[in-house]
Formats: sequence, C-alpha cells, structure tokens
Amino acid sequence: MEWWLILIIVLSVFLGIALLLLLLRWYMRGSNYTKDTKIDNKVVIITGANTGIGKENAIDFAKRGGKVYIACRDLKRGEDALGEIRRISGSNNVHFLQLDLASMDSIREFSRKFHELESQLHILINNAGVMACDKAYTKDGFEMQLGTNHLGHFLLTHLLLDLLKASAPSRIVAVSSEGHRMGNINKTDLMSEKSYSKWGAYGQSKLANILFARELGKKLEGTGVVVNSLHPGVVKTELGRHMSANFQRFFMKPFSFLYKTPWEGAQTQICVALDPDLENVTGKYFSDCKEKTPSSNARNDETAKWLYDKSIELVKL
Repeated sequence: MEWWLILIIVLSVFLGIALLLLLLRWYMRGSNYTKDTKIDNKVVIITGANTGIGKENAIDFAKRGGKVYIACRDLKRGEDALGEIRRISGSNNVHFLQLDLASMDSIREFSRKFHELESQLHILINNAGVMACDKAYTKDGFEMQLGTNHLGHFLLTHLLLDLLKASAPSRIVAVSSEGHRMGNINKTDLMSEKSYSKWGAYGQSKLANILFARELGKKLEGTGVVVNSLHPGVVKTELGRHMSANFQRFFMKPFSFLYKTPWEGAQTQICVALDPDLENVTGKYFSDCKEKTPSSNARNDETAKWLYDKSIELVKL
C-alpha cells in the first residue's frame, strides 16, 4: 500500500475520532436557559453558592435584579465568593449568611437570622451537597450524605416555608442527580449503620431529594409554592473532592473535557427557578431544561410519604 494512502487512512481515523468527541461534548453540554426573565425585588437563597454551579446561579440571579443570599459553611470562602459574585454580576445586592447543613443548630440559626433580615423569600435553591465521602456522621448523628444532602435541606425548607408562602408565587428547587438511579431508601438501615457504601449512600440521598420534592409539592398544592427537582448534568466542580486520588487520575481527569462547565451546569437550575411556563408545575424532575422521568423508586408515592414522615421525626419538627 502506498505511503500516501496509509497517511490518508490515519488522518481520516483521527478526524473521525475528533468529530465524534466534539459531537459527544456538544451533547453533554445540554440546553441553556435563553429567556430574559427579570427578578427585580425578588429574594433568593442559594445553598453552597461559594463555588461551582451554585456560584453561577448567584451571578445569574444577581444580574437579573434579584436580591441574592449565598449560604455556605466556610466563613472565609463565603466572603471571598461574595466579593467575586458582586464584581462579576455588577450588583451589590448579594449577601452572605453562614450555614452548615450538617448541623441542625446551624440551620435553625440561619433561619432565625434570615427572618430578622427579610419578610419575603421567592426562590430557594437547595444546591449544596457532598458526594461519595467515607463513612461519617453529622453533628446530629445522621449519615453524612443523607444528613447534608437531604435532611439539612429538609429542615431548612420547612423553617422558611412561612416566607415562601407569604411571597407566593414562589419556588423551591432541589438539586438531585441521575445518581439517584443507583439509590434505594433503606427503611431498616436509613443511616447506613449496619452496612455502608459511599455510592449507595450518595444514591439514597439524591433519591431522597426527588422524593422530598414530589411529596412536598403535593402538600403545598394551592399555596402558590411549587417544588421541583433536577439533574444538573456531569459538571466540572469540587463535588468529587472526596474521591480517591487514583479514581480522579484514571477515571475523572481523562474524561473531564466532556464535563459541563459550572455555567452550563447551572442552566437547568436557572430554568426551573425562573421559567414563567413552569409557574404551576410542581413535583417534577428535570434535566437539560426539560422534564424527565426519574427512576421507578423516585416515583413511589408510598416511599415518598414514609420518608417525609420519617424526616419530620428525625429533624424534630
């Protein structure tokens, strides 16, 4: 075979692979929220907004005229993020309140301070979370992933419901994950005390987010408050910080070029929080700015009610 023919074949293979990767990257980036929705004078809380998609949410909402509160655990990182969000958005109507979702006392203190500052709340974005961490427990004895991702937000949401109802129409957005599909609500070992799997516990916590949105959406029918959950996509953020160095080196970094940027990952949250067409939509699950059907476990109304009642008991409401 002639050398030039071999060269053409090799180049064609490389070009084909490059085109395939470009198409895959285009598919992975998902849809953007393109509507010019304004939220002047509306009050927003975003948990975990010192980094990643939460910070992108804060910048976007501030640009749209909202009064934005970022809520995160680390005081210095929160204050640093506050300055950056104000600078990029061009808005000084962004504020920081400290919040540790792994502490019921911290959540109650956050709610107390917020009620002193505001009489309204139009959008609550339950964004903060941990993923695939080693076995650990919160200050109140809850398994860390369920305690932070679900129970912390569960208590926070209920403590702020009076303001959300008073500000209706208002919205609650629960950031879940397609990882919920590997989850199961373990009624006999909810805190994973007998057996612990870091991915199993993560899946359970993300499944809990969807079930909570589903059940709370029913309970709030007629109040003007809607509740929806979503999958932001596979996003390049700090969420994978608990994974081992080898896992990150061999399984995450080689494919990181396919991940969404934080801005791309924030689009579905922005859509679910702001789209006028979703004002009366509640208890649904979204991905790439479109409604999507979650797993059969996430559509189990009996489990949703059991988890809701159990969560009420656990957080002592």
